[in-house]
Amino acid sequence: LFRSACFDEFNRIDIEVLSVVAQQITTIQKAQQQRLDRFMFEGVEISLRSSCAVFVTMNPGYAGRTELPDNLKALFRPVAMMVPDYAMIAEIMLFSFGFSDAKVQAKKIVTTFKLS
Repeated sequence: LFRSACFDEFNRIDIEVLSVVAQQITTIQKAQQQRLDRFMFEGVEISLRSSCAVFVTMNPGYAGRTELPDNLKALFRPVAMMVPDYAMIAEIMLFSFGFSDAKVQAKKIVTTFKLS
């Protein structure tokens, strides 16, 4: 029964393995597009939930990371993420609780947590 999968640090996988994974994901996505309840996966018939999904996370630009092949890139929708501004988040939360000096206090809170 295939439900969903999440691969963290996906671009650390060897390029040869990524090629095999691309074929497997393509098989799953084709079964979804055809709205199948069951499909053949690697010679075994398995159930497929219509809500299943495959997610990957990547950190490009680091040593040891590989560029994804184009056939694999085409299988996913990219979503860019960035490090949140913790000071701004703390400031807004403190203001919402009624602190008038929230900006100064927020910086102190963030510094405290960075030290721990």
